[in-house]
Amino acid sequence: MVEFDDTFRQHLRELFVWRRDVRRFRADPLPDGAIDRLIETACLSPSVGLSQPWRFVIVDDAARRRAVIDDFKACNADALNSYAGERAARYATLKLSGLEQAPGHLAVFADKASDTGHGLGRATMPETTEYSVVAAITAMWLAARAEGIGLGWVSILHPDRIHAILDVPDTWKFIAYLCIGYPEVECDRPELEQAKWEQRRGAEEFTLQR
Repeated sequence: MVEFDDTFRQHLRELFVWRRDVRRFRADPLPDGAIDRLIETACLSPSVGLSQPWRFVIVDDAARRRAVIDDFKACNADALNSYAGERAARYATLKLSGLEQAPGHLAVFADKASDTGHGLGRATMPETTEYSVVAAITAMWLAARAEGIGLGWVSILHPDRIHAILDVPDTWKFIAYLCIGYPEVECDRPELEQAKWEQRRGAEEFTLQR
């Protein structure tokens, strides 16, 4: 049996504190096999009924990357137009993707049609398929940070267009597009908090006792 001591637990908490949603990447290439290794770690995550619904698409093709960037720019313009006044002005200053700088691009999907796991745990809560994929992404995020690699989750994208760009099965639900690379800077505070978009709240604000 493996035992984890207080020192390990403290280091683990520091890993959580220093994990960031990275938007600013250095140009340094990732080591050979780095993304494959992160995917292997992600696949150790829990999944409903051991369904393992995660599907990963490593995006290396320059034309596909450019199409994703173009879709982000269109969606980001629409998002900006949804705000007004001071909030719109602040939104316009935010850097919300590292798509053009990150050396690694990875799209993540949930396979809604897979019969792996024989449907266990999904009859009343089918959305646990997607939750399982999010858990895998979180594991990957922490594993990347432990190696000094940054990961940024880009959500300002149109799922149908990403499906078409990457030519994946219709039964795969788009969950995340991840930028992966070495961060320009490291920080223990979220970038959106530093930009005064929102502030991190304490756990007591989100906890009820019954």
